[in-house]
Amino acid sequence: MNLREFLAELKRRRVYNVATAYVVGSWLLVQVATQVLPIFAIADWIVRLIVVLLIIGFPVVVACAWAFEITPKGIKRGAEVAQRRTIARRTGRKLVAVVIACAAIAAGLTVSRFITSRPSNAVPSSTAKSDSKSIAVLTFENLSADKTNEYFVSGMRDEIITSLARVRDLNVRSHISTGRNQSHPENLGALSHELGIGSVLKGSVQKAGDDVLINVQLLNAGSGQQLWSQSYRRNMQDVFSVQGEVAQQVAEALKITLAPAQEEKLLAPPTTSVRAHEMFLRAHALGAHADEESLEAKVALLENAVAEDPHYAMAWGDLAGAYLTIADAYRAPRDVLIPMRHAALMSVQNDEGLGVGHIWLGAVSMLYDRNFPLARRELERAVALNPNSPDAHRWLGWYLARAERDFDAGRGELQRARTLDPLYTWPLMFESMIQIASGKYESARQLAEQVMEIDPRFFYDVDPIANVYCAEGRWQEAVQRYESLASEMLTRPNFQLAICYSHIGQTDKTRRILADLLALSQQRYVDQAHVAAIYASLGEKDKAFAALNQACDDRSARVSTPRFYPWLSPLFADPRFDELEYKVAHSASTTPVSESDGSPNEH
Repeated sequence: MNLREFLAELKRRRVYNVATAYVVGSWLLVQVATQVLPIFAIADWIVRLIVVLLIIGFPVVVACAWAFEITPKGIKRGAEVAQRRTIARRTGRKLVAVVIACAAIAAGLTVSRFITSRPSNAVPSSTAKSDSKSIAVLTFENLSADKTNEYFVSGMRDEIITSLARVRDLNVRSHISTGRNQSHPENLGALSHELGIGSVLKGSVQKAGDDVLINVQLLNAGSGQQLWSQSYRRNMQDVFSVQGEVAQQVAEALKITLAPAQEEKLLAPPTTSVRAHEMFLRAHALGAHADEESLEAKVALLENAVAEDPHYAMAWGDLAGAYLTIADAYRAPRDVLIPMRHAALMSVQNDEGLGVGHIWLGAVSMLYDRNFPLARRELERAVALNPNSPDAHRWLGWYLARAERDFDAGRGELQRARTLDPLYTWPLMFESMIQIASGKYESARQLAEQVMEIDPRFFYDVDPIANVYCAEGRWQEAVQRYESLASEMLTRPNFQLAICYSHIGQTDKTRRILADLLALSQQRYVDQAHVAAIYASLGEKDKAFAALNQACDDRSARVSTPRFYPWLSPLFADPRFDELEYKVAHSASTTPVSESDGSPNEH
């Protein structure tokens, strides 16, 4: 049989059709496997095995197509079938129909995957480009029968994020951005583009008594393909090491090499006390609440946690952060400064390599101790230890802008924080305030608008957009902005609204707000820097400086760098303002430092 006869025989026996149908069917099967199997957390090697078996099966199917034919009496060897009795033509038509159907289905699946992996048009153009070494951790599912275990589930997820952030070559989107995304986002491709990530970590936690089952799954954010998965069945007594193990195995799956020392730090449990860990997780669950009652409850839980385990560095760090949040908002900073500073120091002393202690020690030193050299050293140390921490970058940026008035360097750090966590509002707010101090009002307003787009209820002291209007002298627009806010957002008489009223001639309303603040100050703490700003707008400078001196004694954060705030500008040219700055500069608290390692220590 020559080549032409051989090819004709292949055609007659429909070998071509069978081969094409097999290839298209295999393609369809692979498409289904890559999309369906990850839903059931089936290991990635199963998909690879299916592909290998399909490849091996191809020559077998082709050989069978040559050797056998389908007849009205069933399948027979080709040599036994007379050419006129073959039903190859009908078989061919059926095979063509099968091929077309399979091709259509496979093409549909491919297009579907392509569409879902493409970024949505609704995603802002300012978002970062996806990075294969970047990851977001989605909300973990609570599969426990007892739904009150939600604090445990969210806490375990956040601890995994913290461990992942310690992998130096991995960019981790922080708690703020990933906390907004449900456990099963509809469009992973859009999420990938919005957060600038290459992979996502999904998970679930099931807790029954002292038994815990944690399932985690690493997916390619663009395609949804599973990269790695693992289940951890633990007892509450040994659940502490899971976070480090997940971080280690994710790094391995993403082909990130860990140095032995880094791997050892990852696998070291943050505590071995079940009670301390339980209270830490319960306190952490209150992190989204900024009301006074929640913050006081958080402080109580964390104080109990460090009493159970005095070496629990993460709990000490969170305790320092809780005190710092209470200061100025609800309590005079001088009343909580000692336990705030102590908590930050204890966090650093118990784990010098953990960035959180350095962040809060730097923030306390800048805002309340007025020890700027220590603040800079600690915040730079925090960034060096954890370059993936948006909080480390935002606090360093805030320090550079406020304390050193290096606005460009400060903005650079804040922009780095925004890159790490695109939906984090505080870096945007800080940068808006820096642009106000720089006189760049258009940019400041754009940043403020971004804050409100992300969180329409964002409010701390001032409304972000009204704050820009005030800096520009657009007092009437600022008043309209404040008067349009929901009443529950203005939980106290607002000092900036009082200033606005003063500038548009409605001083009766200004004095009404001032009287309300003074009455409130007889019952609880009120930042006297705000009172001073109202007096300044009314031209009552003697009372303004009396209030500022009281704010200095209270160790108000606004007085640590008073020239940064434009609402005190009517006082800048007065010689008494220079005296105030001199007083602030000479009221710095010095934190003892160990000569052996340069780290802060309390004696």
